[in-house]
Amino acid sequence: MAPLAVVVLDAHGRVTHWSGVAAELFGVDRPRAVGRPLTGLLRLPREHRGAFEPGAFAHVWCGTCQVPRVDDGEIAEVAWWVYPLHADAPGGVRLVALAADMRRLREEGPGVSVRDTSAAATDEELPRPVSGVRLLWVEPSLVPTGGDDPAGLGRRLAALLRPSDAAVAERIAARVLAMGHPAVNLSVTVRLPIVPHRAVGPGDLRVRPPAAVPEAAGPQRPDPPGRTRVPVPIPRPRQGEEAMAVWDRLTFLGEAGEHIGSSLDHLQACRALAEVLVPRLADFAAVELLERVASDDEPPGRFDEHTLMRRVAVVHDDAERWIDAVPQGRALRHPRGTPFVEVMRTGRPVHIPRVTGRQAERIGAAFAARDPGPPLAGRALLVVPLIARGQVLGTCTLLRRPDRPAFDRLDLALIDELARGAALCVDNGRLYRREVRLVRELQRAMLPADPPRTAGARVCFRYLPAGQAAQVGGDWFDAIPLPGCRLGIVIGDVMGHGVTSAAVMGQLRTAVRTLAGQDLRPDGLLRELDGLARRLGDDCLATCLYAVYDPVARRCQLANAGHLPPVLVSPDGGGSVLRLPPGLPIGVGCGPFETVEVSVPDGARLILCTDGLLERRDRDIERGLAELCGRLADPPRSLDATCDAALGMLGAPAPADDVALVAVGLDGIPAEHVASWTLEPEASMVGRARALAASRLAEWGLSGVADTVQLLVSELVTNALVHGAGAVGMRLIKCDALLCEVSDDGHELPRLCHTDPTAESGRGLHLVSHLAERWGTRRGDLGKIVWFEHPL
Repeated sequence: MAPLAVVVLDAHGRVTHWSGVAAELFGVDRPRAVGRPLTGLLRLPREHRGAFEPGAFAHVWCGTCQVPRVDDGEIAEVAWWVYPLHADAPGGVRLVALAADMRRLREEGPGVSVRDTSAAATDEELPRPVSGVRLLWVEPSLVPTGGDDPAGLGRRLAALLRPSDAAVAERIAARVLAMGHPAVNLSVTVRLPIVPHRAVGPGDLRVRPPAAVPEAAGPQRPDPPGRTRVPVPIPRPRQGEEAMAVWDRLTFLGEAGEHIGSSLDHLQACRALAEVLVPRLADFAAVELLERVASDDEPPGRFDEHTLMRRVAVVHDDAERWIDAVPQGRALRHPRGTPFVEVMRTGRPVHIPRVTGRQAERIGAAFAARDPGPPLAGRALLVVPLIARGQVLGTCTLLRRPDRPAFDRLDLALIDELARGAALCVDNGRLYRREVRLVRELQRAMLPADPPRTAGARVCFRYLPAGQAAQVGGDWFDAIPLPGCRLGIVIGDVMGHGVTSAAVMGQLRTAVRTLAGQDLRPDGLLRELDGLARRLGDDCLATCLYAVYDPVARRCQLANAGHLPPVLVSPDGGGSVLRLPPGLPIGVGCGPFETVEVSVPDGARLILCTDGLLERRDRDIERGLAELCGRLADPPRSLDATCDAALGMLGAPAPADDVALVAVGLDGIPAEHVASWTLEPEASMVGRARALAASRLAEWGLSGVADTVQLLVSELVTNALVHGAGAVGMRLIKCDALLCEVSDDGHELPRLCHTDPTAESGRGLHLVSHLAERWGTRRGDLGKIVWFEHPL
């Protein structure tokens, strides 16, 4: 169930028996171990060595400590059960010690074994009786090793229990089927060594006769393998002052642990640790963390005397003496040879019962901020490591005045337990903050940084992440400039939360940008997005609303995929919900999407949001939409003020769910800045198009770009005449740049291609690409549109 190392010592503390498990656990074989003192063979912590000296310590003891392996120096976390024996024990044996690898128990769990072979978790290879009924079953939950059986243990077990002949097997099988009970039922309960009722630590080196050793209690329930340490059992207080003192300390341990673990803030946990230690266990407490842990920049790494530490908490009962000498928040590096460096390197506490004058001078210079520092001579000093998940994060330094006794074994046990709990809180807080930071950075990287500048429309974004890291997820939005001075607006919400939802959100947003560039109608874009989501997997589900605003035609096309409907605020301040066909969410499939076209006046505002803004426990979506319309039904105001008014519905700075909000000011492009013509498809139309363009540019005061624009216009019109069909249309739009569009009824989109030196065509688009700032093609209602933009 749990491999135990067995070590036997004689009256002089020398090893007389060294089991195979001990050789594996401590990295030293039996010939090298037998005959040597255990305290010289293993680098045991100083405070635990006394337990392995039979002549000085006569008490049952259990506990855990970290022991470096002899062969490779790797740190092993060992649980000990030490049993001193009577002086007249056979063979001169004076002490039996059992040890278990706690890390192995945590990672692999307990197992079941027969002799020296682990049992497998399957019976596939077991011989089957002639009746076809299996007479043997090994419980799979006891065996974490998988399904292979290299040692043939299944056959060995079956051989032990198999009947001698087929007739016996038939009778057993018949009774099994008739009674519904197994023929053989093995139920075994295995406990780890019992924990003594009164656990005396190895720090108590007083010799007591064997008769004074208290009787061990009955079998205790073993701790689950996931526990990191074997705790001292909590006895009920019995008669006597000592029992009540133990009970009082254990009560203090529970209360202090709750106080330390009440926050995920690593600095608050360190402060709480120092506060519970003073004045109960010390007169002064200082907690130092690695600078990279304190600043939450990166995980802890290797330590040396050049590694920067930061004192994050200082608590004392003498402000006049300590407040200036040992300031909180100071960054420092401890010199080599000080207890602080030793603790950080070894991960073991350092206890000096009384600091000597020479020690005080060296330690005080490394510890204090001014010289001379506070007097340390005669004080009791204890420096304990803060260890979590096998890494040393920092130290906790404790001092007692000379009039108080040094730290005893119970003090050491209490402080060690509190330090481990505080270190785990610090590391948990670090991991939690790292997860929050990673998710939010991922989300920020996938969301647009600034609204685009486009003619005829203004865009304002707002995004508030959820208050908890686990709730950060897949709300997304975007504004995409489209050809023809149009603007695409999208908002969506991926179902679920966490890193996975944020990643899916990034994929969908990228897909929308790509599909929008193909100039699809909103319903067509949602269909393509739905197909992509289904290819990504069954868990890729999201709501989405896509709208395209045309500032020239002053109309808005919208299609919805299970998202909240938008709110349209008229120029005079009245708000109304645009009731769109709801559609099914993206990723569901098999659902139609429908495009709705809405005429919008200049000065109107379109508001799109996610459900985190509207939905609360005391308010459903419909009520939230009505309240949003009411908040926006005011005289015209800026887009920022519109967004602030909408966010005022939250009532709290940290929402329970992500909130995405997009406000679009629908300003339109003035009619006098747009000119359009229809040209008959004949050779003379090229010259007429050049003349029309030059005349309109002169009216707009843009004669300086007329030559270049006329050349580009003639190339596009000629291309439509030669390769297009039907009537040719031309439109000029004056906005941030000069936009020219030439349309015809042909469906074949022109493309840029390489031309031979002797070719007579194919150079027109090369000329457009070279002279225009941007150019492109798109589908129109009847045919195609080729366009270019020229900077003004």
